[in-house]
Amino acid sequence: MANILVAGGAGFIGSQTLLALAQDGHTLTTLDNLSNGFADNVIVGDFIEGDLHDAQLLDTVLVDRKIDAIIHFAAFIEAGVSVTNPMDFYDNNVAGSLTLIQAMVRNRVRKIVFSSTAAVYGQQDDHDLLHENLAKQPINPYGQTKWMVECMLRDVAATGDMEAICLRYFNAAGSDPDARLGERHDPETHLIPLVLDAARGVRDSISIFGTDYATEDGTCIRDYIHVADLADAHSKALALLLGRNETPGTPSAGFYDAMNLGTSRGHSVREVIETAKQVTGVDFPVIEKERRPGDPARLVADATRANKLLNWQPQRSDLKTMIADAWRFRQNL
Repeated sequence: MANILVAGGAGFIGSQTLLALAQDGHTLTTLDNLSNGFADNVIVGDFIEGDLHDAQLLDTVLVDRKIDAIIHFAAFIEAGVSVTNPMDFYDNNVAGSLTLIQAMVRNRVRKIVFSSTAAVYGQQDDHDLLHENLAKQPINPYGQTKWMVECMLRDVAATGDMEAICLRYFNAAGSDPDARLGERHDPETHLIPLVLDAARGVRDSISIFGTDYATEDGTCIRDYIHVADLADAHSKALALLLGRNETPGTPSAGFYDAMNLGTSRGHSVREVIETAKQVTGVDFPVIEKERRPGDPARLVADATRANKLLNWQPQRSDLKTMIADAWRFRQNL
């Protein structure tokens, strides 16, 4: 077993991944500045409040805790906000990651799993399934910053000083089966928790932005994946890296890969809303509005690479299960 640092482990996906890593027997340390996370999300391992810009703190943590590998979730994720406040995203997502990578190289911590995003692909309307070799053409600073970090990791890995896996995922949903951990962003921008807030009366209604897309029911289609399945994929990616025993400092030791995490099937906005009504038993108001600029009609992953390289298959990512798990958590808020 290994000593693992989870950067951003107090967030939605990071906290779920901590549970999976604990089951694997790893010794865990979470580092999070709590800008988007919550300290009470860290229910296994140790917690340190701190920022990735703090190089001295990173050196201390990596050395004193004898860190063997890192999983990096620490990023701003609100695509719309990134358009209005791009510098915050470049500072947090890119500069913070650079400081972390420099600390890793300085302290000879070689292995990292990076939480990336399907936003690196941008709009790819000509492709039913998005595969890893498509051109990277982000349409907002959020996607651009994630792609820049991927490029940094790829280039450092090519020197032989690092081994990295980047996991590009789509729409995380659900909660852990015991409803302890789930989405609680402020402000909330993700469809499923917004729909469930309409079901529990916190919102007056839910809006559909665009009903004239070239899809089966005219609304956008997205690939939703259960957060527990994402956590399992991060655990498997970490195990792949920990199983490598190349000689540090040689080009042959530089390992890099990037892969999609998804279900390879999509659900429309209208389908999500109707399934939520079935699960909750609440018939809440739905308002149809004009399209939002920049929303692609369809974003669905080709996850073949992760299926093969990580021996990974989603287990809880059917839509009803994801919404039912999220509903139990949402009712506890």
